Amino acid sequence: MVLALTRGNIADYVSALFVVYVILIFIRIVASFVPRMPYNPYLRAVLDFATEVTDPYLSFFRRLIPPMGGGGGFGLDLSPMIGLIVFVAQKLIVNLIAG
Repeated sequence: MVLALTRGNIADYVSALFVVYVILIFIRIVASFVPRMPYNPYLRAVLDFATEVTDPYLSFFRRLIPPMGGGGGFGLDLSPMIGLIVFVAQKLIVNLIAG
């Protein structure tokens, strides 16, 4: 039995990674609308993971467009929404890998 990865398999893996990353960004968006998150160790672990994984990507967009609105942590951060728009390029990248 030969176990070889084809370009199509790699494209499927990359596409799945994009989907997972988009889900993590959506988790951040939804969590940002809850002002006081109740403490639950499992929920906190998921939110911390989503924050740590998506921060490097979203910080690039925060440098381009800083949070708008009032100070004191009440600004509207548009970086997750802009980051999701950039993921439109996902289809192009997956198609380039697939050939």
